[in-house]
Amino acid sequence: MKSLSPAFQAHLDSGTTTLCHCWRLVRRDGTVFGFTDHDRDLSFAGTLFEAAAGFTASAVSSSSGLTVDNLDVVGALTSSRLEDGDLAAGLYDDAEIEIWRVNWQASEQRVLMRKGKLGEIGRNSEGFTAEVRGLSHRLNQPTGRLFQYACDADVGDARCGISLAIGAFTGAGIVTEVTDNREIIVSGLESYADTWFARGFVTFTSGANLSETLEVKRHSNKAGSVVLELWHTPTETIEVGASFTARAGCDKQFATCRDKFSNAQKFRGFPHIPGNDFALSYPVRGGANDGGSQV
Repeated sequence: MKSLSPAFQAHLDSGTTTLCHCWRLVRRDGTVFGFTDHDRDLSFAGTLFEAAAGFTASAVSSSSGLTVDNLDVVGALTSSRLEDGDLAAGLYDDAEIEIWRVNWQASEQRVLMRKGKLGEIGRNSEGFTAEVRGLSHRLNQPTGRLFQYACDADVGDARCGISLAIGAFTGAGIVTEVTDNREIIVSGLESYADTWFARGFVTFTSGANLSETLEVKRHSNKAGSVVLELWHTPTETIEVGASFTARAGCDKQFATCRDKFSNAQKFRGFPHIPGNDFALSYPVRGGANDGGSQV
């Protein structure tokens, strides 16, 4: 049950309403944006809600159980504050969103319809579609430690304890050739072993993708040519001569933690727990002469 002010309730009961939707978006870096489907800008609660954003939304539905409520927000990339590059760089991933129903003639008359997080964002040449997930979607997220073979820390974070700033784990390079916009040939990383930066990250320090960080899918060093393949296409076309830094990657296995990073004492996985083969095994009765186990 939503609580409405007497003035707003009276407006709804009048039979002739002047209503619109407003969306308040808060990115993880704290930047706040406001958008509305009204034909002029609105302002309330310290936020300007921009009219020329091209936002529309699917129907809002709610349930009384613990199922995840969601809807889709569709927008055109026409806002002066909402840029395609920011969407591609993941700045809006898991952003908080509030959806308000507002009397545009008196914006103090409003009600919060939904609050949640942005989920999957799809993009095309004309706009984007963003999934808005209800607060109950957090109940589907793992909480606490996971008992698994692989490490559940990220290399270089506080739980891992490795400093990636040292030269053994961070290198600097320059793009010498672009085979496509996800595969580049570089110089400056010739002293690093094959696959050293696989599952790591590159951060561009010059060029059109300045400050953008992308994950490395493959790192190979063959015939004197160092090739980096990225998991995702960068926001802008990679330029020959662009500089970058590369951080070593980790596949989260115990042997890698021990041999590559000399960090076995801080491994955050459980490499010795029994696996599915042990859990599904059964005793076998064998004779003394056939080498089978005796039960």
